[in-house]
Amino acid sequence: MLTANRLVLSGTVCKTPIRKTSPSGIPHCQFVLEHRSQQQEAGFNRQAWCRMPIVVSGPQSQALTHSITVGSNLKVTGFISSHQGRNGLK
Repeated sequence: MLTANRLVLSGTVCKTPIRKTSPSGIPHCQFVLEHRSQQQEAGFNRQAWCRMPIVVSGPQSQALTHSITVGSNLKVTGFISSHQGRNGLK
């Protein structure tokens, strides 16, 4: 069974971070990171661009994210996960 799920992405925060605390008391910071770069694919240069929603969770998240604002340049490391709420919306 393959279980690798790791992502490293650098970019610029393009939406105002939202800081919340879950009902169980876990702090979360959500923001959108915009990435732009030039990558090699099949021997050719290619422009790569994406906007990735980022969630930072846990007791350490407040210290790590307190100074993040729109325009902050960051490098994030984590895993990819999809979330679906009770109402079926992502």
